[in-house]
Amino acid sequence: MPDEDGHPAPEEMDLGEVLSALADGHRRRVILTLLAEPDGTERHCSSFGLPVSKATRTHHFRVLRQAGLVRQVNRGNSNMATLRRADLEQRFPGLLDVLRREAGRPGRPGRPAEPQ
Repeated sequence: MPDEDGHPAPEEMDLGEVLSALADGHRRRVILTLLAEPDGTERHCSSFGLPVSKATRTHHFRVLRQAGLVRQVNRGNSNMATLRRADLEQRFPGLLDVLRREAGRPGRPGRPAEPQ
C-alpha cells in the first residue's frame, strides 16, 4: 500500500508502471537529470525546465511518484523531488545503469538539457 503521499514501497513497484513512466521523454529527462546528480539530491519540480504548463508538470511528477521513481516532499510552497535510487536498484537491479547508458547515446530523446 502506498504511503499517504502516494509513494509505493519497493516491493509494490510494478515494472510496467515504471517503464510506462519512463516512456515519456519529459519524465525520462527528469530521471536522467536526477541520475546525473549526487545521490540524495533534492530539486524543485520546476527546476527541470520542462516546456509544459504547471498542471502538466504536476501530472508528470504524479506519474513518477506513483511509479516509485521519485520521492516528493512538500517544502512549504514548493515540492522537491529525489530519485529513489536505492529502492530502484533493490527492486529492479541494473535499470538505472541501462538508463545511464541509453542517455549517453547521441540523439536520444529525454536526455538532460545541456548547461547553458
